[in-house]
Amino acid sequence: MTMKFYPLTFTPILKDRIWGGTKLKTYLNKPIVSETTGESWEISTVPGDISVVNNGVLKGKNINEIIDLYPEEILGKSVISRFGKQFPLLFKFIDAKEDLSIQLHPNDELAKTRHNSFGKTEMWYVMQADESARLVVGLKKDSNQQEYLAHLENKNLIDLLNEYPVSKGDVFFLETGTIHAIGAGVVVAEIQQTSDVTYRIYDWDRVDANGNGRELHTDLALEAINYNATHSKIEYKEEANQSTSVVNCPYFVTNIIALQDRFIWKRTQQAFTVFMCTNGQFEMIVNGEILRYRMGDTILIPACIENLTIKGKATLLEISI
Repeated sequence: MTMKFYPLTFTPILKDRIWGGTKLKTYLNKPIVSETTGESWEISTVPGDISVVNNGVLKGKNINEIIDLYPEEILGKSVISRFGKQFPLLFKFIDAKEDLSIQLHPNDELAKTRHNSFGKTEMWYVMQADESARLVVGLKKDSNQQEYLAHLENKNLIDLLNEYPVSKGDVFFLETGTIHAIGAGVVVAEIQQTSDVTYRIYDWDRVDANGNGRELHTDLALEAINYNATHSKIEYKEEANQSTSVVNCPYFVTNIIALQDRFIWKRTQQAFTVFMCTNGQFEMIVNGEILRYRMGDTILIPACIENLTIKGKATLLEISI
């Protein structure tokens, strides 16, 4: 029997974090069971955290299994030519009840040598922000290792860094090596390379119930840091029922669709597409079937689906390779 491909959704992989809260449930309807849930991994092939399909005839199979069965149909020829059968991206929603640690991620070369991993280029889309919430992203001015270490030792590293007040709809693009932290009171959608390699450099002197601080990666970070001034906020202008380009980098392309009523989506390359719904609700009509989604849903469109109709009022991140 010929396989009839369809948009895929996955069971969220929920992560407890010292800085997490409850907005993933109250705001995004995720089935969290703790008061400190920080992350919902929506589509992941990180070892130990492999996403499982939760809809349709492929329900119960994990993403690696379906890629093995249908590599070109799921990933697309252009993705296979670059990555083989490896799914190259990781999609998350993050709820920061408290400040995340100040951290950074290594580039492909360092990550491959040290961790046999991809690097971690990423972007954030702010879905919700409390009053006075902020993001910490990049150095204010060009610096160097000596100045960085002096500020780190004196616990005033924040003085070197950009602090951006944020609101719903703000976008930040973080190249590898960029020092950053998500501030308290922010919910973001995160798109990144498939990697779980993070170098934590300062954790606000936090300790757990036993008085222990979390591990820092001071030495590993030194060679990975970008010591140049960084401006990471992306300016864009939404247009109703149009796909607006926001980020275009070697690892992923992200557009925003401000859906007001109807949008005809057509594939433009031989690669999968992922939609993350950051606001509202909508329907997808594919192969004559109506599928309904809402804020907090993440949908993988297999590469073999050429077009579909989207109806509703919603904000969608459209991500491809």
